[in-house]
Amino acid sequence: MLSLAGRPSRNCSGPSRREFLRAGGLAVGGLSLPTLLRARAGEPANKHKPRAKSCLLIFMDGGPSHLEMWDMKPEAPAEVRGEFKPIRSSVTGVTVGELLPLTAREMHHFAQVRSVHHGVNDHNAGSFYMLTGKHPADGSKLVQTDSASTFPPFGAVAAKLRPVEKAIPPYVLLPEYQWNNGVDIGGQKGGFLGAKSDPFVSGDPSLPSFSVPGLDLLPEVPLDRLSQRDDLRNALDTAIAKRGDSAAAQRLNVFQRQAVEVVTSPDARRAFDLTHEPRELRERYGTDPGSDRSIEARKFGGLPHIGQTFLMARRMIEAGVRLVTVMTGRRIDQAWDTHRDHFGLMKKALCPPFDQALSALISDMDARGLLDETLVVIMGEFGRTPKVGFVTSSAGASKNNGRDHWPYCYTVLFAGAGIVGGTIYGSSDRTAAFPRENPVGPEDIAATIYEVLGIDPTTELHDTQNKPYTLCTGKPIRSVMS
Repeated sequence: MLSLAGRPSRNCSGPSRREFLRAGGLAVGGLSLPTLLRARAGEPANKHKPRAKSCLLIFMDGGPSHLEMWDMKPEAPAEVRGEFKPIRSSVTGVTVGELLPLTAREMHHFAQVRSVHHGVNDHNAGSFYMLTGKHPADGSKLVQTDSASTFPPFGAVAAKLRPVEKAIPPYVLLPEYQWNNGVDIGGQKGGFLGAKSDPFVSGDPSLPSFSVPGLDLLPEVPLDRLSQRDDLRNALDTAIAKRGDSAAAQRLNVFQRQAVEVVTSPDARRAFDLTHEPRELRERYGTDPGSDRSIEARKFGGLPHIGQTFLMARRMIEAGVRLVTVMTGRRIDQAWDTHRDHFGLMKKALCPPFDQALSALISDMDARGLLDETLVVIMGEFGRTPKVGFVTSSAGASKNNGRDHWPYCYTVLFAGAGIVGGTIYGSSDRTAAFPRENPVGPEDIAATIYEVLGIDPTTELHDTQNKPYTLCTGKPIRSVMS
């Protein structure tokens, strides 16, 4: 029998179907990537020239306050402008919140869209809307989580229409699936493209116990055996050939060959190992070794993981991943959801680590030349209420120190390849409550992402029932594109 752990071979009759599948599964099992490395069949030719090789999408789950970060209103009444003041940035005439002093130095890389709006006031559905560009209407309800019938997110689409050629997952989500109201929020998994289009999820790289799922070899698979990549590949090829050229066998061959490439590829394994980074650089991103990681301490804010997660994201881009999504909160957090103690959380728990990590990421990518070939997008599912204490959801807001959900106007940022840095598109009214000019919807954000990646927004996708869907109905924001 064919064995990866050195067990006896049966004889020249070849492996049984079960043994062959086990061998393939073990080769993949050493990485736990059986669905992540499946070939994307039937990809249409892409006639749009890509401006970016990859996309790094930073999702500020929970809904960050645009009024404290990007679109401050210092002349507005106190209950609108809040406690913090604007500061100068690297772009003449452009200010950011005082809680972002390091990011302020990097604003010449960013284009801000200050007139993003929609009407979905729910975390799960709003996230789905922003991460797919599709309205979350599902009959009389709103999409709460991904299913086999929901529209796929940017990462799954990019992986299908612009597959990678390296032994690396095409779509990675860091550090973990975000969760709310008992389910994973929408817009993270493969949707109607299937489980094969789900992202590879690594876990929190800032924890001392961090280990990428599957990259540690199974005890029964010695490394020296797996390192014999050519022998294993040839064994799989021989087994496939003996079983004929059926479509299923051909697909299995492709899947397992890719899995073997990853599990035995030094470059792929190295990409997930932060210990290869200099300590000085890791500290520049933010290591925060003293943080209390108990559930109670991090439940309503705090981003002790974000520095190392951003660093891992840079390594993924460097390794050739097509699209990396970073959830800035963690599974139990909804970190930017500041219904209570808004100003305290922004000042102490949220903005400082975000500011440190983002500024380090942008300057590091710029120094390495990665920013010239990577689209960086920063967004949340919505912003926060212009008026402190104004209630828009069942969670409410503390009277003098809380901001509730606000999808009616907020800011999305773009940087990197294909983007004109230092620009502002659109504007909000005097209280940052509604767009004043050039309103932009999630569909337009999606179209911009696809256009920069070289994917025609009018591309037609088909679900498992062969029902056609137009990829995107929005228009790219040409004013921020180079």
